[in-house]
Amino acid sequence: MPRLPQRAGPGAFASLQVPAYRAWFASQVLSASGIVTQSVGAAWLVLELTGRAVDLALLSAATLLPVLLAGAWAGGLADRVDRRRLLVVTQCAFVGLALVLTALSASGAAQVWSLLLVNALSGAVNAVDAPTRQVYVMDLVGRERLASAVSLYEVILNASRVVGPAVGGVLLTLSGPTACFAANAASYLAPLLVLWRYPPATSGPAPGTAPRRRGAAREGLRYVWSTPVLRSCVLVAGATGVLFNASVLFPLLATRELGMDGAGYGALLACFGLGALPGALVAARLGQPTGAGVRVLALATGVAMALTGFSPTAGVAFAAMAVTGFVSIWCITAANTLVQLRAAPELRGRTLGVWTMALPGLNPVTGIAAATLADHAGARAGFAAGGAAIAVAALAGW
Repeated sequence: MPRLPQRAGPGAFASLQVPAYRAWFASQVLSASGIVTQSVGAAWLVLELTGRAVDLALLSAATLLPVLLAGAWAGGLADRVDRRRLLVVTQCAFVGLALVLTALSASGAAQVWSLLLVNALSGAVNAVDAPTRQVYVMDLVGRERLASAVSLYEVILNASRVVGPAVGGVLLTLSGPTACFAANAASYLAPLLVLWRYPPATSGPAPGTAPRRRGAAREGLRYVWSTPVLRSCVLVAGATGVLFNASVLFPLLATRELGMDGAGYGALLACFGLGALPGALVAARLGQPTGAGVRVLALATGVAMALTGFSPTAGVAFAAMAVTGFVSIWCITAANTLVQLRAAPELRGRTLGVWTMALPGLNPVTGIAAATLADHAGARAGFAAGGAAIAVAALAGW
């Protein structure tokens, strides 16, 4: 059995010592916040057009379905083309799609079908962008600083969940959803500037050395499934989709089970974020993870999630949610780092494509399953089942 880490890594902020990654980190804070800002505007526009919750669910599904269906194929591009140039293409595509939304909203021509189409196209671009961006980060910082870089990306995501809705709310109040879409388009200029300014010191084989051939995506899927540590991490990632569908179970637990209002629901989300931040930093500080460590963290996440679901009072729920945020982000950060480190260099893009198929690609499936269970058995049962799914995934790969 793999041993747990015996020594600390080079430091939680070691990756920021690399000037190129430092610039990339700052640009991703802006870009991730812009994405959330756009999602706020899109949701508001859909509600203005139809007022139906099912259309909001379709909007989310349209964004994530391409990632689920094409993740392995899209990851293959990162194995055989210049990753820096590919990211330039994806960032430009994101700008173009955000400008299309801006024009539709400003002209009053937006319809639900057009919003679904643009979101589906954005999801297709993201299927390529997500694994490429992860491999590009390793090109920038190298293996020794990878744990720090992956952990800090979780910090970016949590920061965007705070900054994005805040900016989106202000822009909606002042100018409506059009401003949200325009802000997202502008947010991609920073990553494009970094890509132009900083060429990576690529580690491993040079991009573009893998030949194009039929069956490359299937090869990536077979490779991940036949490699126990990768298979285990991907199963855990897919199972955690129940937890990271915060808009499904969190409000139901807060309102139906704990009797909270909107402020209580917000506080519950805040507690998760407050736990997640130190979880990401601990993962960075401990350096390269092991398979045994990921499995233990996955079990701890399942237990913490189940305890959150069965919290008898709001105070206990707040504390349990903070613990859940801490161990879950530590777990998913360690698993993602381990996948990148253990993947064969010539298959790293496809491996990360499979990872994105599991998380966030499976989120629509896990979200529907969790919502169905919550409707029939209550949100507490939904949380408990989600925790059990994560624990089972960990045990399956032991």
